[in-house]
Amino acid sequence: MNDVILFDGLCNLCNNSVQFVIRRDPGRRFRFASLQSEFGKRFLSTHHLPENDYNSFILFENGSVFTRSTAALRVIKKLNGGWPVLYALIVIPRFLRNGIYNLVARNRYRWFGKRNACWVPTPELNDLFFD
Repeated sequence: MNDVILFDGLCNLCNNSVQFVIRRDPGRRFRFASLQSEFGKRFLSTHHLPENDYNSFILFENGSVFTRSTAALRVIKKLNGGWPVLYALIVIPRFLRNGIYNLVARNRYRWFGKRNACWVPTPELNDLFFD
């Protein structure tokens, strides 16, 4: 099974991050779902995660759930190009990494904007997304 990235579908930063990953994942290792989608809501409920808190980037990898900065770094580690070198940031204590992550998450709509509806992938990318 592919790794699944769950993200805030209304957040411009989150949507741009998904498109960033897609461009650097030619092997199509990742699949995606917005946290607001039916799949996202079921996932949050099944894994006992807050169902109305869209501040987290979530990675479901090999049966394990990773959130926030750890999820982002685990994704970066699998991208093409020089991006995996950033995985070295994993040595920074999680409370510090997540402190920065949380600051950005709290301000993401103000700093990067918000959509009125979730981003809809192009037909070519549609098979990478869960509803």
